Amino acid sequence: MSSSSTDVPGPGPAGASNGPAVSRREFDALFESVRTWGRWVPADRGAWNRVTADRVRRAAAMVRSGTVVPMALPWNTRPGPDNHKPALHHMTDLGDVENPEPSAYKDFIAADYHGKAITHLDALCHIAYQGQLYDGRTAHEAVDAAGARFGAVSALGPLVTRGVLLDLPAVLGVGWLEPGQAVHAGAVLAAEKALGVTVGEGDAVLLRTGRVRRSQELGAWDSGAVSAGFHVDAVPLLAERGIALLGADGDNDVRPSPVDGVHSPVHALALAALGVPLLDNLDLEALSAATAEAGWYEFLFVVAPLNVPGGTGSPVSPVAVL
Repeated sequence: MSSSSTDVPGPGPAGASNGPAVSRREFDALFESVRTWGRWVPADRGAWNRVTADRVRRAAAMVRSGTVVPMALPWNTRPGPDNHKPALHHMTDLGDVENPEPSAYKDFIAADYHGKAITHLDALCHIAYQGQLYDGRTAHEAVDAAGARFGAVSALGPLVTRGVLLDLPAVLGVGWLEPGQAVHAGAVLAAEKALGVTVGEGDAVLLRTGRVRRSQELGAWDSGAVSAGFHVDAVPLLAERGIALLGADGDNDVRPSPVDGVHSPVHALALAALGVPLLDNLDLEALSAATAEAGWYEFLFVVAPLNVPGGTGSPVSPVAVL
C-alpha cells in the first residue's frame, strides 16, 4: 500500500481518484498494525475512554465567542438518489385526541438511519471485520435480533471534547472535493499546517469535503456509490494521534472503496480495529463559515446519542461551540 501521496488532487473528474488500490493482504496487515484490542475498560466505549475529565475541562476552556454551530442535516423524509430509505414523520395528535384544554399536538418519527441522508453516530457494534467486532468479540455471539450485547450505543453516553475541522475545500480554495476523491495522510498534514491546527489525543476530527454544498448547487447523487472521503492510508496517522471520534459530511470512506473485497474499509479500521466511533452525514457548511470568520479551526465539540439499549448507533445533532 502506498502512503506517499502528500497532496489532494485538484477538483474535477480528472482529479477525483480513490486510489491507490490496496490489496486484502495489505489491508489485513494495516488492520493488525492499528488495532487497540485489550487497551480499555470498559472496552465497548473504545476510544471514548481517552476523553478524561481533564480533557473535557480543557475543551470547555477553548470557548471564546460562545458561537454555537449545529451540524445535523434536516430530518429527510423525501426519497432521492442519496436517500433510498426515507425517514418517517407523521402527526399522531392534532389537538383532537385528549380533553380540549390545553390542546396537544404530537408526532411520530422513525428512521433506518445507517444510510447517506441522516446525521448519525455509528457505535462499535455497527461493523465487524472477518466476523469480529472491536476487542475481538465474535459478532454473531454479540449481536442478534434483539440488538447488541457489546459495543451498543447505550454504552457510549455523551461526548464532550475538543473538535478539529479539517476543511479541505477551504485549504484548496474550491467549493468541494469531487465525488471519488480520496483524502490521504499527506492531505491531513497539509490541512493542519494551512489551518493552524494540530490533531491531538481525545479529539473529535471532522472532515469537510463539501458534499452538502455540492448537493445544494448541483443536485443529489448516489453518494453510496461515489463520494469523497478518507483513503485507508490516512488511518495510521489518525491512530497515532489518538483520536476519539471521526466524522465527515459524507460517511468517512472514499467511494468506490480502494480495497478489494472491503466495501467500507475506513469503517472497519475505525470501528472494529481502533474502537473509534464514527459520525456520518454531518452538515459542516455553517461550521466552515464560522471557523473561517473566527480564524481558528478548533472548538468545543458535543454529541449526545440516544440511549438505545442494544442499538448499533443513533441519529444525532452534534454542536460546535467556538
